[in-house]
Amino acid sequence: MGHDSNTMKRILILGAGTAGTMMANHLRRHLSVENWEIDIVEERTEHHYQPGYLFLPFDIYTPEDISKPVCEFIPKGVNLINDHIEKIDPEQQFAIMRNGDRLHYDLLIIATGTKIAPEETPGMLGPEWQQSVFDFYTFEGALALRNKLREWQGGRLVVHVTEMPIKCPVAPLEFAFLSDSYFKNKKMRDKVEITYITPLSGAFTKPKATTALQHLLDEKNIRIESDFAIEHVDNDNKTIVDYGGRTIPFDLLVTVPTNKGDELLARSGMGDDLNFVPTHKATLQAKNWPNVFVLGDASDIPTSKAGSVAHFEAEILTENILSFIAGEPLKQEFDGHANCFVETGEGKALLIDFNYTHEPVEGTFPLPGIGPLRLLKENRMNHMGKLAFRWIYWNMWLKGNHIPFVSAKMQEAGKAFD
Repeated sequence: MGHDSNTMKRILILGAGTAGTMMANHLRRHLSVENWEIDIVEERTEHHYQPGYLFLPFDIYTPEDISKPVCEFIPKGVNLINDHIEKIDPEQQFAIMRNGDRLHYDLLIIATGTKIAPEETPGMLGPEWQQSVFDFYTFEGALALRNKLREWQGGRLVVHVTEMPIKCPVAPLEFAFLSDSYFKNKKMRDKVEITYITPLSGAFTKPKATTALQHLLDEKNIRIESDFAIEHVDNDNKTIVDYGGRTIPFDLLVTVPTNKGDELLARSGMGDDLNFVPTHKATLQAKNWPNVFVLGDASDIPTSKAGSVAHFEAEILTENILSFIAGEPLKQEFDGHANCFVETGEGKALLIDFNYTHEPVEGTFPLPGIGPLRLLKENRMNHMGKLAFRWIYWNMWLKGNHIPFVSAKMQEAGKAFD
Protein backbone atom coordinates (compact mmCIF):
# COMPACT_ATOMS: atom_id res chain seq x y z
CA MET A 1 0.00 0.00 0.00
CA GLY A 2 1.42 3.40 -0.95
CA HIS A 3 1.15 6.35 1.42
CA ASP A 4 -0.16 9.72 0.37
CA SER A 5 3.06 11.77 0.29
CA ASN A 6 1.24 14.83 1.65
CA THR A 7 0.39 13.21 4.98
CA MET A 8 3.70 11.47 5.56
CA LYS A 9 6.12 13.62 7.54
CA ARG A 10 9.80 13.07 8.21
CA ILE A 11 11.92 13.39 11.30
CA LEU A 12 15.59 13.45 10.49
CA ILE A 13 18.10 12.59 13.22
CA LEU A 14 21.72 13.51 12.54
CA GLY A 15 24.10 11.19 14.40
CA ALA A 16 23.58 7.68 15.77
CA GLY A 17 25.75 8.03 18.86
CA THR A 18 24.33 7.82 22.37
CA ALA A 19 21.90 10.74 22.00
CA GLY A 20 20.65 10.09 18.45
CA THR A 21 20.13 6.37 19.02
CA MET A 22 18.12 7.00 22.20
CA MET A 23 15.90 9.52 20.39
CA ALA A 24 15.25 7.14 17.50
CA ASN A 25 14.07 4.52 19.99
CA HIS A 26 11.94 6.94 22.03
CA LEU A 27 10.24 8.55 19.02
CA ARG A 28 9.52 5.33 17.11
CA ARG A 29 7.57 4.14 20.15
CA HIS A 30 5.41 7.27 20.26
CA LEU A 31 4.78 8.16 16.61
CA SER A 32 2.76 6.12 14.14
CA VAL A 33 4.60 4.58 11.20
CA GLU A 34 1.74 5.72 8.96
CA ASN A 35 2.29 9.41 9.68
CA TRP A 36 5.95 9.74 10.55
CA GLU A 37 9.01 8.48 8.75
CA ILE A 38 12.10 8.56 10.99
CA ASP A 39 15.54 8.62 9.34
CA ILE A 40 18.84 8.58 11.20
CA VAL A 41 22.07 9.45 9.40
CA GLU A 42 25.44 8.16 10.62
CA GLU A 43 28.64 7.79 8.64
CA ARG A 44 30.26 5.28 10.99
CA THR A 45 29.23 1.64 11.14
CA GLU A 46 30.58 0.96 14.65
CA HIS A 47 28.93 2.34 17.78
CA HIS A 48 31.45 2.99 20.53
CA TYR A 49 30.75 2.89 24.24
CA GLN A 50 32.68 6.08 24.87
CA PRO A 51 33.02 5.76 28.67
CA GLY A 52 35.07 2.67 27.84
CA TYR A 53 37.80 4.77 26.20
CA LEU A 54 39.01 5.57 29.72
CA PHE A 55 39.51 1.87 30.54
CA LEU A 56 41.10 0.78 27.26
CA PRO A 57 44.58 2.25 27.92
CA PHE A 58 44.82 0.35 31.23
CA ASP A 59 43.79 -3.01 29.73
CA ILE A 60 40.63 -3.03 31.87
CA TYR A 61 38.44 -3.25 28.76
CA THR A 62 39.27 -4.79 25.40
CA PRO A 63 38.36 -3.14 22.07
CA GLU A 64 35.56 -5.74 21.69
CA ASP A 65 33.99 -4.61 24.98
CA ILE A 66 33.37 -1.12 23.70
CA SER A 67 32.42 -1.51 20.06
CA LYS A 68 29.29 -2.94 18.45
CA PRO A 69 27.55 -2.38 15.07
CA VAL A 70 25.47 0.82 14.91
CA CYS A 71 22.60 -1.04 13.22
CA GLU A 72 22.09 -3.33 16.23
CA PHE A 73 20.55 -0.45 18.21
CA ILE A 74 18.38 1.21 15.57
CA PRO A 75 14.76 0.14 16.09
CA LYS A 76 12.61 -1.51 13.44
CA GLY A 77 10.79 1.18 11.47
CA VAL A 78 13.66 3.67 11.54
CA ASN A 79 15.76 4.06 8.37
CA LEU A 80 19.49 4.04 9.05
CA ILE A 81 21.32 5.98 6.34
CA ASN A 82 25.03 5.25 6.34
CA ASP A 83 26.36 8.41 4.73
CA HIS A 84 28.20 11.66 5.34
CA ILE A 85 26.20 14.88 5.64
CA GLU A 86 27.67 17.74 3.66
CA LYS A 87 25.36 20.52 4.77
CA ILE A 88 22.06 21.43 6.41
CA ASP A 89 19.84 24.13 4.96
CA PRO A 90 17.61 25.08 7.89
CA GLU A 91 15.61 27.64 5.86
CA GLN A 92 14.63 25.15 3.14
CA GLN A 93 14.55 22.28 5.66
CA PHE A 94 16.79 19.73 4.05
CA ALA A 95 20.13 18.02 4.58
CA ILE A 96 22.46 17.43 1.65
CA MET A 97 24.40 14.16 1.57
CA ARG A 98 27.89 13.65 0.14
CA ASN A 99 26.38 11.91 -2.90
CA GLY A 100 24.14 14.92 -3.57
CA ASP A 101 20.91 13.43 -2.17
CA ARG A 102 18.68 15.99 -0.49
CA LEU A 103 16.72 14.76 2.50
CA HIS A 104 13.80 17.00 3.29
CA TYR A 105 12.67 17.09 6.92
CA ASP A 106 9.73 18.45 8.88
CA LEU A 107 11.61 18.17 12.13
CA LEU A 108 15.37 17.95 12.61
CA ILE A 109 17.23 16.53 15.61
CA ILE A 110 20.93 17.35 15.79
CA ALA A 111 22.90 14.76 17.76
CA THR A 112 26.26 15.06 16.06
CA GLY A 113 28.26 15.14 19.30
CA THR A 114 31.65 16.66 19.89
CA LYS A 115 35.08 15.76 18.58
CA ILE A 116 38.66 16.46 19.56
CA ALA A 117 40.43 19.20 17.62
CA PRO A 118 44.16 18.77 18.40
CA GLU A 119 44.97 20.96 15.38
CA GLU A 120 43.73 23.96 17.40
CA THR A 121 46.86 23.82 19.60
CA PRO A 122 50.15 24.55 17.79
CA GLY A 123 52.52 21.57 17.94
CA MET A 124 50.00 19.12 19.36
CA LEU A 125 49.83 17.16 16.11
CA GLY A 126 53.63 17.39 15.76
CA PRO A 127 56.16 14.56 15.34
CA GLU A 128 55.51 13.36 18.93
CA TRP A 129 51.78 12.73 18.29
CA GLN A 130 51.10 9.08 19.21
CA GLN A 131 54.81 8.72 20.12
CA SER A 132 54.85 10.56 23.44
CA VAL A 133 51.71 12.74 23.01
CA PHE A 134 48.38 10.91 23.17
CA ASP A 135 44.66 11.48 23.54
CA PHE A 136 42.20 8.94 24.94
CA TYR A 137 39.02 10.63 23.66
CA THR A 138 39.10 8.60 20.46
CA PHE A 139 39.16 4.84 19.98
CA GLU A 140 42.41 5.08 18.02
CA GLY A 141 44.03 7.33 20.62
CA ALA A 142 43.06 5.11 23.55
CA LEU A 143 44.33 2.01 21.74
CA ALA A 144 47.67 3.63 20.81
CA LEU A 145 48.04 4.76 24.42
CA ARG A 146 47.34 1.23 25.67
CA ASN A 147 50.19 -0.07 23.55
CA LYS A 148 52.48 2.70 24.81
CA LEU A 149 51.65 2.12 28.49
CA ARG A 150 52.30 -1.62 28.20
CA GLU A 151 55.95 -0.96 27.46
CA TRP A 152 56.56 2.46 29.06
CA GLN A 153 59.41 2.44 31.58
CA GLY A 154 58.30 5.46 33.61
CA GLY A 155 59.17 9.13 33.92
CA ARG A 156 57.02 12.25 33.92
CA LEU A 157 53.39 11.54 33.07
CA VAL A 158 51.45 14.73 32.40
CA VAL A 159 47.65 14.52 32.20
CA HIS A 160 46.40 17.70 30.59
CA VAL A 161 43.15 19.48 29.71
CA THR A 162 43.49 22.04 26.91
CA GLU A 163 40.32 24.11 27.45
CA MET A 164 36.70 23.78 28.52
CA PRO A 165 34.11 22.65 27.60
CA ILE A 166 35.12 19.03 27.17
CA LYS A 167 33.17 15.82 26.95
CA CYS A 168 32.91 14.09 30.33
CA PRO A 169 34.72 16.74 32.41
CA VAL A 170 35.90 14.26 35.06
CA ALA A 171 37.52 11.79 32.64
CA PRO A 172 41.00 13.39 32.69
CA LEU A 173 41.00 13.28 36.49
CA GLU A 174 39.88 9.67 36.39
CA PHE A 175 42.76 9.01 34.01
CA ALA A 176 45.21 10.40 36.58
CA PHE A 177 43.68 8.30 39.38
CA LEU A 178 43.67 5.12 37.29
CA SER A 179 47.30 5.77 36.26
CA ASP A 180 48.29 5.87 39.92
CA SER A 181 46.57 2.53 40.43
CA TYR A 182 47.98 1.01 37.22
CA PHE A 183 51.59 1.85 38.04
CA LYS A 184 51.16 0.63 41.64
CA ASN A 185 49.96 -2.71 40.26
CA LYS A 186 52.97 -2.84 37.94
CA LYS A 187 55.21 -2.16 40.98
CA MET A 188 56.62 0.95 39.30
CA ARG A 189 54.67 3.83 40.87
CA ASP A 190 57.95 5.15 42.32
CA LYS A 191 59.27 5.52 38.75
CA VAL A 192 56.38 7.72 37.64
CA GLU A 193 55.67 11.33 38.51
CA ILE A 194 52.05 12.24 37.76
CA THR A 195 51.01 15.85 37.18
CA TYR A 196 47.45 16.94 36.42
CA ILE A 197 47.21 20.18 34.44
CA THR A 198 44.01 22.14 34.09
CA PRO A 199 42.93 25.53 32.69
CA LEU A 200 40.55 25.81 35.66
CA SER A 201 41.50 27.14 39.07
CA GLY A 202 40.86 23.77 40.71
CA ALA A 203 40.57 20.05 40.05
CA PHE A 204 36.98 20.21 38.83
CA THR A 205 34.40 22.51 37.28
CA LYS A 206 32.36 22.63 40.50
CA PRO A 207 34.05 23.99 43.68
CA LYS A 208 32.31 21.54 46.01
CA ALA A 209 33.52 18.51 44.08
CA THR A 210 36.99 20.07 43.80
CA THR A 211 37.36 19.89 47.58
CA ALA A 212 36.63 16.14 47.58
CA LEU A 213 38.81 15.49 44.55
CA GLN A 214 41.75 17.64 45.71
CA HIS A 215 41.96 15.45 48.79
CA LEU A 216 42.28 12.37 46.56
CA LEU A 217 44.99 14.02 44.45
CA ASP A 218 47.02 14.75 47.59
CA GLU A 219 46.53 11.21 48.89
CA LYS A 220 47.69 9.66 45.63
CA ASN A 221 50.63 12.01 45.30
CA ILE A 222 49.39 13.58 42.07
CA ARG A 223 50.60 17.13 41.62
CA ILE A 224 48.15 19.68 40.22
CA GLU A 225 49.00 22.71 38.09
CA SER A 226 45.94 24.93 37.70
CA ASP A 227 45.12 28.01 35.59
CA PHE A 228 47.31 26.65 32.80
CA ALA A 229 46.21 27.97 29.38
CA ILE A 230 48.35 26.08 26.86
CA GLU A 231 49.88 28.08 24.03
CA HIS A 232 51.84 25.30 22.28
CA VAL A 233 53.41 21.85 22.55
CA ASP A 234 57.20 21.97 22.09
CA ASN A 235 58.03 18.65 20.40
CA ASP A 236 61.81 19.16 20.45
CA ASN A 237 62.07 19.79 24.17
CA LYS A 238 59.02 17.72 25.14
CA THR A 239 57.37 20.52 27.08
CA ILE A 240 54.03 22.29 27.08
CA VAL A 241 54.10 26.05 27.34
CA ASP A 242 51.29 28.34 28.49
CA TYR A 243 50.54 31.91 27.42
CA GLY A 244 52.44 33.27 30.40
CA GLY A 245 55.54 31.29 29.43
CA ARG A 246 55.13 28.66 32.19
CA THR A 247 56.80 25.50 30.90
CA ILE A 248 56.08 21.93 32.00
CA PRO A 249 58.26 19.03 30.84
CA PHE A 250 56.82 15.58 30.03
CA ASP A 251 58.01 12.14 29.03
CA LEU A 252 54.45 11.08 28.30
CA LEU A 253 51.72 13.66 27.65
CA VAL A 254 48.12 12.49 27.80
CA THR A 255 46.07 15.44 26.67
CA VAL A 256 42.42 16.25 26.17
CA PRO A 257 42.53 18.52 23.12
CA THR A 258 40.02 21.31 22.46
CA ASN A 259 36.55 19.80 21.95
CA LYS A 260 34.42 21.15 19.12
CA GLY A 261 31.06 20.38 17.61
CA ASP A 262 30.85 18.80 14.16
CA GLU A 263 32.33 20.71 11.20
CA LEU A 264 28.99 20.19 9.48
CA LEU A 265 27.52 22.88 11.75
CA ALA A 266 30.18 25.36 10.69
CA ARG A 267 29.53 24.57 7.02
CA SER A 268 25.80 25.06 7.61
CA GLY A 269 26.19 28.31 9.55
CA MET A 270 24.36 26.79 12.53
CA GLY A 271 27.05 26.70 15.22
CA ASP A 272 28.92 29.11 17.50
CA ASP A 273 32.71 29.57 17.30
CA LEU A 274 33.22 26.03 18.66
CA ASN A 275 30.52 24.62 16.32
CA PHE A 276 28.01 24.05 19.13
CA VAL A 277 24.39 24.90 18.29
CA PRO A 278 22.81 27.73 20.34
CA THR A 279 20.03 25.92 22.20
CA HIS A 280 17.34 26.84 24.75
CA LYS A 281 18.66 25.14 27.86
CA ALA A 282 15.30 24.11 29.37
CA THR A 283 13.47 22.95 26.20
CA LEU A 284 16.39 21.82 23.96
CA GLN A 285 14.90 23.67 20.98
CA ALA A 286 17.46 25.42 18.77
CA LYS A 287 17.35 29.18 19.37
CA ASN A 288 17.18 30.11 15.69
CA TRP A 289 14.93 27.42 14.17
CA PRO A 290 11.75 26.25 15.95
CA ASN A 291 11.64 22.86 14.16
CA VAL A 292 15.24 21.99 15.08
CA PHE A 293 16.07 20.30 18.38
CA VAL A 294 19.52 19.56 19.76
CA LEU A 295 20.60 17.03 22.32
CA GLY A 296 23.73 15.42 23.65
CA ASP A 297 27.11 17.06 23.15
CA ALA A 298 26.11 19.08 20.07
CA SER A 299 24.38 21.92 21.96
CA ASP A 300 25.86 24.92 23.77
CA ILE A 301 23.81 24.45 26.97
CA PRO A 302 25.78 24.95 30.21
CA THR A 303 25.72 21.36 31.45
CA SER A 304 28.23 18.51 31.25
CA LYS A 305 28.78 16.91 27.88
CA ALA A 306 28.15 13.39 29.16
CA GLY A 307 26.03 10.35 28.38
CA SER A 308 23.89 10.71 31.50
CA VAL A 309 22.91 14.20 30.36
CA ALA A 310 21.86 12.89 26.93
CA HIS A 311 19.82 10.18 28.64
CA PHE A 312 17.94 12.67 30.83
CA GLU A 313 17.57 15.09 27.90
CA ALA A 314 16.11 12.37 25.68
CA GLU A 315 13.27 11.67 28.12
CA ILE A 316 12.33 15.36 28.27
CA LEU A 317 12.96 16.06 24.59
CA THR A 318 10.65 13.22 23.55
CA GLU A 319 7.79 14.92 25.42
CA ASN A 320 8.70 18.29 23.92
CA ILE A 321 8.77 16.95 20.37
CA LEU A 322 5.33 15.36 20.86
CA SER A 323 4.08 18.73 22.20
CA PHE A 324 5.67 20.56 19.25
CA ILE A 325 4.00 18.21 16.76
CA ALA A 326 0.65 18.72 18.52
CA GLY A 327 1.12 22.50 18.45
CA GLU A 328 1.30 22.71 22.25
CA PRO A 329 3.78 24.79 24.29
CA LEU A 330 7.07 23.12 25.20
CA LYS A 331 7.84 22.18 28.78
CA GLN A 332 10.72 24.15 30.27
CA GLU A 333 11.82 21.06 32.10
CA PHE A 334 15.44 20.17 31.50
CA ASP A 335 17.41 21.20 34.59
CA GLY A 336 20.93 20.32 33.43
CA HIS A 337 20.84 17.07 35.40
CA ALA A 338 24.03 14.98 35.22
CA ASN A 339 25.33 12.14 37.25
CA CYS A 340 28.60 10.39 36.76
CA PHE A 341 30.83 7.89 38.39
CA VAL A 342 34.35 9.13 39.00
CA GLU A 343 36.84 6.25 38.96
CA THR A 344 39.39 6.90 41.69
CA GLY A 345 41.57 3.82 41.18
CA GLU A 346 42.17 0.67 43.21
CA GLY A 347 38.68 -0.60 42.55
CA LYS A 348 36.88 2.42 43.95
CA ALA A 349 34.84 5.27 42.54
CA LEU A 350 32.95 8.37 43.59
CA LEU A 351 29.49 9.26 42.30
CA ILE A 352 28.45 12.84 41.64
CA ASP A 353 24.97 14.14 40.89
CA PHE A 354 24.35 17.80 39.94
CA ASN A 355 22.42 20.17 37.70
CA TYR A 356 22.35 23.80 36.49
CA THR A 357 21.73 25.17 39.96
CA HIS A 358 23.01 22.54 42.39
CA GLU A 359 26.65 21.65 42.77
CA PRO A 360 27.56 18.00 43.46
CA VAL A 361 26.24 17.11 46.89
CA GLU A 362 26.58 14.40 49.50
CA GLY A 363 23.77 11.92 50.01
CA THR A 364 22.39 8.73 48.51
CA PHE A 365 21.51 7.68 44.95
CA PRO A 366 19.19 6.86 43.33
CA LEU A 367 16.91 6.21 46.31
CA PRO A 368 16.74 8.85 49.04
CA GLY A 369 18.18 7.48 52.26
CA ILE A 370 18.69 3.98 50.83
CA GLY A 371 21.09 4.36 47.94
CA PRO A 372 22.55 1.87 47.37
CA LEU A 373 25.10 4.32 46.00
CA ARG A 374 26.69 7.10 48.05
CA LEU A 375 27.34 10.54 46.60
CA LEU A 376 30.76 12.20 46.90
CA LYS A 377 32.09 9.18 48.82
CA GLU A 378 34.84 6.98 47.46
CA ASN A 379 33.91 3.29 47.72
CA ARG A 380 33.86 -0.10 46.04
CA MET A 381 30.12 -0.08 45.37
CA ASN A 382 30.39 2.97 43.11
CA HIS A 383 33.14 1.23 41.12
CA MET A 384 30.90 -1.81 40.64
CA GLY A 385 28.20 0.63 39.55
CA LYS A 386 30.50 2.10 36.93
CA LEU A 387 31.39 -1.34 35.55
CA ALA A 388 27.72 -2.46 35.62
CA PHE A 389 26.90 0.65 33.67
CA ARG A 390 28.36 -0.80 30.45
CA TRP A 391 25.67 -3.51 30.51
CA ILE A 392 22.98 -0.91 31.25
CA TYR A 393 24.28 1.23 28.36
CA TRP A 394 24.15 -1.50 25.71
CA ASN A 395 20.96 -3.16 26.95
CA MET A 396 18.80 -0.35 28.32
CA TRP A 397 20.03 3.16 27.62
CA LEU A 398 20.56 2.96 23.88
CA LYS A 399 17.20 1.30 23.48
CA GLY A 400 15.59 4.29 25.18
CA ASN A 401 14.45 2.31 28.22
CA HIS A 402 13.81 4.18 31.44
CA ILE A 403 16.22 3.23 34.22
CA PRO A 404 14.11 2.42 37.31
CA PHE A 405 14.30 5.00 40.12
CA VAL A 406 16.51 7.42 38.15
CA SER A 407 14.46 10.45 37.16
CA ALA A 408 15.33 12.89 34.42
CA LYS A 409 15.14 15.76 36.88
CA MET A 410 17.56 15.86 39.77
CA GLN A 411 15.93 14.59 42.98
CA GLU A 412 16.49 16.70 46.04
CA ALA A 413 15.40 14.14 48.64
CA GLY A 414 18.16 12.34 50.52
CA LYS A 415 20.78 14.94 49.66
CA ALA A 416 22.67 17.34 51.86
CA PHE A 417 22.22 20.82 50.38
CA ASP A 418 23.74 23.70 52.30
